Amino acid sequence: MKRATSPWQTLPKVELHLHLDCSMSYRVASQLAPELDETTYRRTFIAPTRCRDLAEFLACTDTPLALLQSTRALTLTTEDLIRQLAEEGVVYGEIRFAPLLHLREGLAPEAVVEAVEAAAAKAMAETGVEVRLLLCTLRHFDSAQSLETARLVDRYREGLVAGLDLASDEAGFPLDAHRAAFAYVRDRGLPRTAHAGEARGPESVRETLRDLQPSRIGHGVRSIEDPDLVAELAETGVHLEVCPSSNVQIGVVPSYDSHPIHRLAQAGVSVGVNTDSRALNGLTLVEEYDRLASVFGWGEARFRAANRAALKASFVPEEVRARVRARLG
Repeated sequence: MKRATSPWQTLPKVELHLHLDCSMSYRVASQLAPELDETTYRRTFIAPTRCRDLAEFLACTDTPLALLQSTRALTLTTEDLIRQLAEEGVVYGEIRFAPLLHLREGLAPEAVVEAVEAAAAKAMAETGVEVRLLLCTLRHFDSAQSLETARLVDRYREGLVAGLDLASDEAGFPLDAHRAAFAYVRDRGLPRTAHAGEARGPESVRETLRDLQPSRIGHGVRSIEDPDLVAELAETGVHLEVCPSSNVQIGVVPSYDSHPIHRLAQAGVSVGVNTDSRALNGLTLVEEYDRLASVFGWGEARFRAANRAALKASFVPEEVRARVRARLG
C-alpha cells in the first residue's frame, strides 16, 4: 500500500541539529559495503527504539564511523544527506561532524573538512538547499584535540564552515578540556553551540552557558526542570535545538507526550525542530513534524514560528538569512 503523503512534506523547513556520521542511509552504506543487506543495515545502523542512556545510543555510531574514513565515503554521505533534506522541504540546514573521527585510514583533518565542504557545495548547487557546516569537538577529547578542532573552524571560516559544537556524553565528561577551544573561537567572533541538558539536567545548561557562552544549546530540554532557567532562556533568546524523538529514544523523557518542547515554546523559549541522527533514529524530519502535529496539535503557524526561530539562530551572514527567510514565507 502506498504511503500517504504528509501535509508537512512541502512546508519550507530549517534543521540546525543534524549529525553527518549518524545519518548514513542504506543507499550509501550499501555502496560502501556491497555485502550489506537491508536487514543487517537496520540492525547495525539504527539504534534500539529505547536505549538505556545516551552512552548506549552513541555506541551505535561505531558501524557508520568505520565506513566514513575516506574521501569517497564522506562525499557520498554528505551529498546523499543534502538530497534527503531537499526531499523533505528543508531550505536551510546545518550539518555537524567531528573531523578528528575520520582519520583512521590516513586522511588529515583538513582533508576531511575539505571533502565534506566540496560535497556540500556540489549538493547545494544541485538541490537549492542552503547548507552550512559545524565542526564538533567531543566531550571525551582532550584539550589539544578540542583546540585543534577550534582552529579548523577558524581556518575554514571563509567557506561553508560556520561554527563550533561540543557534542557526545555530557554526563560522562566535564567541560574542562573545552574551555580553551571555546575561548579561541569566541575571541575570533565565531559562532558556537554546545550539547547540554540532555544526559544531564538543567545544571548542565547553566554551566555550559556560563563557561562556553554559546548562542544556542543542542537539546537543552531538561531546562524544563528549572523554571528560573526557562524564564532566563526566554528572556535572553538562547535557542534550543530540540530533537524530540531522539530524546525519547535515549530516555531523556519517558514518552513523546511527556516531551517538554510544547511547554518550552509556550513559555517563550526559542525552539527549533530537528532529527539529530537520521539513521540512528530511523527518522525523517517530516515524520517528526507528523508526531508533533499528532501529539501536541502543532499546526502550520507553530511550525513556521519554530522555523523562523531556528533561522534567526542560524550561523549565517544576514544576506543569506534574508534569502532563506524569503523562502520560508
